[in-house]
Amino acid sequence: MAQAERCTVSRIGARAVVLGASISGLLGARVLSEYYDEVVVVERDTLTVDAMPRRGAPQARHGHALQSGGAEVLDRLFPGLLAELSASGAIVLENGGLSRVKLCLQGHWLKTSGVMNRPVTIYSVSRPFLEMTIRRRVFGIPNVKVLDAHDAVDILAATPERITGVRVTNRHGGEEHVIEADLVLDALGRGGRTPALLESLGYGRPAEDSLTVNVNYVSQMLRLPAGLVDEAMILVGATPERPTGASLFAYENDTWMLTVAGIAGTEPPADLAGRQRFVAELGVPQLDAALRDGTPLTEPHRHRLPNSRRRRYEAMRRFPAGLLVLGDAICSFNPIYGQGMSVAAYEAHALRDLLREGDRDLARRFFRAAAEYVDQAWRMAVNSDLALPQVPGRRTAGVRLSNWLTGQVLATAAVDDGVAEQFLRVMSMLDPPTRLFRPSVLWRVAEHSQRRRRRVP
Repeated sequence: MAQAERCTVSRIGARAVVLGASISGLLGARVLSEYYDEVVVVERDTLTVDAMPRRGAPQARHGHALQSGGAEVLDRLFPGLLAELSASGAIVLENGGLSRVKLCLQGHWLKTSGVMNRPVTIYSVSRPFLEMTIRRRVFGIPNVKVLDAHDAVDILAATPERITGVRVTNRHGGEEHVIEADLVLDALGRGGRTPALLESLGYGRPAEDSLTVNVNYVSQMLRLPAGLVDEAMILVGATPERPTGASLFAYENDTWMLTVAGIAGTEPPADLAGRQRFVAELGVPQLDAALRDGTPLTEPHRHRLPNSRRRRYEAMRRFPAGLLVLGDAICSFNPIYGQGMSVAAYEAHALRDLLREGDRDLARRFFRAAAEYVDQAWRMAVNSDLALPQVPGRRTAGVRLSNWLTGQVLATAAVDDGVAEQFLRVMSMLDPPTRLFRPSVLWRVAEHSQRRRRRVP
């Protein structure tokens, strides 16, 4: 197995502590291992060597895919990781293979049959399998220590200006002890401890942006008869007329993940007959066939997400030294857009670059850098949700214009290879959303619109 790429750098401190062995936490530990003599990862779950869903990551039982942008960054942090995933059975979809990807967004099926000029690669791999593969890499780094089955009880501060460690408790024996640290990285997701800590230290909580989406989805792992479904990835998104959707992803070991989803409080059923009726309304025969002929490998699992939430750490005027936040603890999105892992990867890579300059004013520099990646994903996710009238929220003139243009782009992407390619590159976080509105794209959109008007009698 290839070892993580490492740089020759001077050490910044003796110890860093990472709270959470999520993918965000693992990426943070990988980066910090270059700059600290020891990195301790504290995780409340008992970690196994197998690709099993963790109790602390209920979303792992649902559909995931690794987008191109995040995949490229992961391979820079862990050289050879993508080749390892492919050799271990992950489904790799690229160039001509994208004809096996069927995406229906706002009612438009994207044209993915052509060979792309600029490669877009999607790795269809289950979240537990991906997490296990990364975890093995990280825990193989000599100066990374794992403390699983432990709760982080408190983040400690010698003064309000400086974080000095964490107090942890063994979940099995109850023993409590303090781990001193030069840096504490909060990667505990939406339940991160940092807002309450900042308030207790007199900084106040970070401002929050929130959009109520009330996403509710039910997923089940299946095994399908050979040849039943030609595609490897099918995603049907919600539309303004229908706040429901579904997906079917091929995974490693000849497994498939089928998910049915509702937004704005629409609750998909968990029973088989109910899900069959639910997918029948979408009019996608492959989904009907998967539910009808697939062999269940797990029970159906339900997951709810009330809102997308962004904490504006970059806007705080003061922040204690020795503390950072990463991943969903900064921003958690509607999971239907598959952005979370890629954003975390970009954030971790940005942290790596910043640490080369030392830890002076690190929090301010890092949160500003992270905000650039969060901004792109947040605008795409929130604007897409606000395109659904069932989702409550303020729709500015800019949001309405952006959503109208995006709808026109998607309609064109159904018939135009070049526009479909550009949309996939934006969706995969290879290009910024502004690329959808370049003159070359809008020209094709205008041409397509004119052709449609000519066909109308």
